[in-house]
Amino acid sequence: MAGQLALTSKAVREIGRRCRSDGLERALYARPRLGSAAVLSATERQQIIAMVCSAPPAGHARWTVCWVADEAVERKLVPRVGRETIRMLLESRGLKPW
Repeated sequence: MAGQLALTSKAVREIGRRCRSDGLERALYARPRLGSAAVLSATERQQIIAMVCSAPPAGHARWTVCWVADEAVERKLVPRVGRETIRMLLESRGLKPW
């Protein structure tokens, strides 16, 4: 049966187990996953994007991910933010500060 459905035999066993214990609906559809809350609000993301799209501060030729994180906190756009959060934000928008 697993080969006909393009599933592994383990997946078929798991679906059967969930069906017996929790019913057909639970067996066929995964529960929503909570995940972690967004680190930045929509407003904070927009303000950081606007900052990156502006000219870098005097004495610097371009923005760096670390510089953006530090500057966002210094300008009080966010209380705190990490380099990886900034990197993921810029990547999701297709921006490359370098």
